[in-house]
Amino acid sequence: MVPSIESVIEIVRKASELMCTDAFDIKSKDGCENIVTTSDVAVQKYLCENLSALLPGCGFICEEDGVNDPDKEYVWVIDPIDGTANYARGISDCAISVGLRHCGEVIQGVVFIPWKGEMYHAEKGKGAFCNGKLIHVSDRPFRDGILCTAMSTYRKEYADTCSEIIMEAFHQCNDVRRFGSAAVELCILASGKCELYFEMRLQPWDYAAGMLILGEAGGIASSLDGGPLRFDGPDLVCAANSCESHSRLLEIIRKHVPSIPYVD
Repeated sequence: MVPSIESVIEIVRKASELMCTDAFDIKSKDGCENIVTTSDVAVQKYLCENLSALLPGCGFICEEDGVNDPDKEYVWVIDPIDGTANYARGISDCAISVGLRHCGEVIQGVVFIPWKGEMYHAEKGKGAFCNGKLIHVSDRPFRDGILCTAMSTYRKEYADTCSEIIMEAFHQCNDVRRFGSAAVELCILASGKCELYFEMRLQPWDYAAGMLILGEAGGIASSLDGGPLRFDGPDLVCAANSCESHSRLLEIIRKHVPSIPYVD
């Protein structure tokens, strides 16, 4: 039986208590840009233990420690702290992201930004919420849209291409923002505070919960081909508040990225 979204929210809220500390250590995973803190590890351990108890026999796809068991009927997709670089510096744009997949489809998503007190959640077909209030994407057109994006921090060989895409979009939209957390930015888009989103390379744990929240708020997210985002490796993410804006942003991206330039 699928657990109640309230029970998932409670587990995520409890896990966030492990984030709210100054007593953590930082290690580099793969260069100075990609770091992990002891808080990441502690939050993930808590989530895995408690979500396993909530849904026995489930699988996991997690960011830390290579936890990967994607072949179960139910699979939790977890980023214990999305925006670790922000977290390590005391910047509030960092979040716990938990998505639940059933037979390949994300059916629940929870994103909690503890330092802002913002709890986003969605269930398939039931709408998207922040702190219990229904949220929806904005109706602003592309020219009035704000683009959230990044420069492919972990794979800087793609930075020039990202820059070209961002500059072309910038000349056609209102402005550009960089918050440093995909989960946070997808929720900002879902709540109507921005209209466009692009990242060259993200992992499933970055977008699993956020893409459901966005979709339930009336937005759209896709890979480069316009189809669903993948869960067996990294993917390019294009998202927007409307089909029209999504198509326009995707057209810009495809001019510079005719095919995804990576496998993993």
